[in-house]
Amino acid sequence: MNDFASWHERARALSIDGRAVIDGKRVPSRTGQQFDNRSPVDGRELGPVARCGPEDVEVAVANARAAFDDGRWASLAPAKRKRILIKFADLMEQHRDELALLETLDMGKPIKYSLAVDVAGAANCIRWYGEAIDKVYGEIAPTPADSLALITREAVGVVGAIVPWNYPMLMASWKIGPALAAGNSVVLKPSEKSPLSALRLADLALEAGIPPGVFNVLPGYGNEAGSALALHMDVDCIAFTGSTRVGKQIVQMAGQSNLKRAWTELGGKSANIVCADCPDLDAAVAASIGSIFFNQGESCNAPSRLFVEELIRERFIEKALAMVPAFAPGDPLDAGTVMGAIVDDIQLATVMKYIGEGKAAGARLLAGGERVRLDTGGYYVAPTIFDGVDAGMSIAREEIFGPVLSVLSFTSLDEAVRQANATPYGLHAAVWTADLSKAIRTSRALRAGTVHVNQYDNDDITVPFGGYKQSGNGRDKSLHAFDKYTELKTTWIQV
Repeated sequence: MNDFASWHERARALSIDGRAVIDGKRVPSRTGQQFDNRSPVDGRELGPVARCGPEDVEVAVANARAAFDDGRWASLAPAKRKRILIKFADLMEQHRDELALLETLDMGKPIKYSLAVDVAGAANCIRWYGEAIDKVYGEIAPTPADSLALITREAVGVVGAIVPWNYPMLMASWKIGPALAAGNSVVLKPSEKSPLSALRLADLALEAGIPPGVFNVLPGYGNEAGSALALHMDVDCIAFTGSTRVGKQIVQMAGQSNLKRAWTELGGKSANIVCADCPDLDAAVAASIGSIFFNQGESCNAPSRLFVEELIRERFIEKALAMVPAFAPGDPLDAGTVMGAIVDDIQLATVMKYIGEGKAAGARLLAGGERVRLDTGGYYVAPTIFDGVDAGMSIAREEIFGPVLSVLSFTSLDEAVRQANATPYGLHAAVWTADLSKAIRTSRALRAGTVHVNQYDNDDITVPFGGYKQSGNGRDKSLHAFDKYTELKTTWIQV
């Protein structure tokens, strides 16, 4: 039996439970409402999912608060929390095929990446924070000899986490890993477009030994469950990844309620600058094309604005177009597929709208630009490249969140940097040059949370992820993530 047949067979046999997880139990929504969950792979119904709302948020937060206050998790020695989180990561790896299948069916990404990137990365994240927590030390301040000032970290309390649909499991792990390791209780609201892997993670967390009430998962709509979580007076911290528009609403809700900490990782329109003295043009092309079409372009850090120095523009485009056929959308359950389906019909319509605007504005369509695989019932867009793009066009200014690349040429690096920074976003950027001084000057000038030099998308759990400006605040990943989920306490002792 080949992989293609095997994954389809597993999909048919898959049993999906769409109920919420509150206080360690699978439960329907308090109102009994549900919503249908349709797969972008082929339009199949995956089954009903609990439509949680304010009533469910009340119950989940109350249980999370009780769990935090009685210390069933927060008062455990860090070494004990560590052992449980490592077991949680082990269980994720043991159930890797099931989790990957849920992710692919729910969101449309190729199964090979669900396995190698999403499940592997999520398990690694949980394990890393478990390993880290008993190695995070406090401080002693340099006070006068007649006093002793201790600086310690304490868990914030109840964390509300709201995560997007493009990397459902990975984004959830980036939140719950450090939050749980630090001793918090968590109420997680996954996107209604891709809730299934988060619900299954909650089952595995309980199996690993995380006490009931400590990790709760509420599927539902953002304007119902998400808003209620952000407005709740007993939630101490809200961590959100998603659009800049919604992120602004989350921050406003935090201020309207109890002035809870609000951490946001938002949109991006990342600039990828390739200079004529690029040390390896083939590598630059491969990274540029591979990164924009990875995950169907549904990545906040995708290098969707490509600035190519005019001297090499024609060669670059020729090489880029030669790579495009390799990214033709295929069946996400085929292990050979590298680009899958757009998450749903709404996002499909958004991508096609921007493609239409690019054409109407006079950009030259070099590849793609059309919907494909219509006979499958799924949502697929051909990898699309526009050349001759002006910085004022919507395809060069606004986040598309689809497989659409805008190529802009430049003759002055200073002007390319100015245009790269002329955006409300500041998530990622890149520069390709053999001149070390030029690379350093450019990376310093680019206003972005991560600047890549002679590569794109290299990544590790040990480095922070986040942006400048309207790409959000705070950082996911690395030890810096603990800053979001802990309070600093000073204990002043008079000697």
